[in-house]
Amino acid sequence: MVIAIFFVTLWYTSLFSQTFFQHRYAAHGAFSMSKGWERFFFILAYITQGSSYMSPRAYAVMHRLHHAYTDTERDPHSPTYSANIFSMMWRTRGFYQDIIKDRMDIEPRFSKNLPVWPAFDHFANGTVSRLSWVALYTAFFVHYATSPWQYLLLPIVVSMGAFHGAVINWFAHKYGYINFRLKNTSMNLFFIDIFMLGESYHNNHHKHPSSINFGSRWHEIDPIYPVIRLLARLRIISIVKPAIAVAEHHAEF
Repeated sequence: MVIAIFFVTLWYTSLFSQTFFQHRYAAHGAFSMSKGWERFFFILAYITQGSSYMSPRAYAVMHRLHHAYTDTERDPHSPTYSANIFSMMWRTRGFYQDIIKDRMDIEPRFSKNLPVWPAFDHFANGTVSRLSWVALYTAFFVHYATSPWQYLLLPIVVSMGAFHGAVINWFAHKYGYINFRLKNTSMNLFFIDIFMLGESYHNNHHKHPSSINFGSRWHEIDPIYPVIRLLARLRIISIVKPAIAVAEHHAEF
């Protein structure tokens, strides 16, 4: 029971950091926030994602590449160029490492208005940090696991952030339904998305990338949308018309 509660809690807190901070804020500039709050969410992302923490800057660049080159060889996470979801995750990791280690020439249009905290990212992406989290997760499982099958969840816990991204970028480009006919393979994976906090409305997102609400039809409930509205009301963030505009593969960024 403890392992199940831990897994579900980590699933949603890690996913919140990814969709709210790294995706909607860093990659798309759907809202703005002060430098102080930005650093708060840096730290929150690190705590909730642990060993799978992703630099908001690197994530944003990689995701902008995905929108600009969807379904082409330059797309960091396209199922078209991978045999299975695991090889796609490994390919995506290569793009991420090239960006985080400055081994990739990044066009200026992909590097506008990025949240940066170099010292923190250097620490959080370091080997010592990642292995420390893995050791902590493993110790937690050793102490609380009551059945061997529960250890099957450990690899997902360790790679949680990457796993979330892979679920959407693999399955939502293969299965689902479409609301908008676009020149790419993006689809909406679930009719009601309580599992991926709105991220599975992928076809909607490719149509309106900078929208704060990923839902489009009446049944497409985006759980993060009211959270964004609440944070805006509390003046933690400001909802603005995004200034970032990168041409998507035959569509808008």
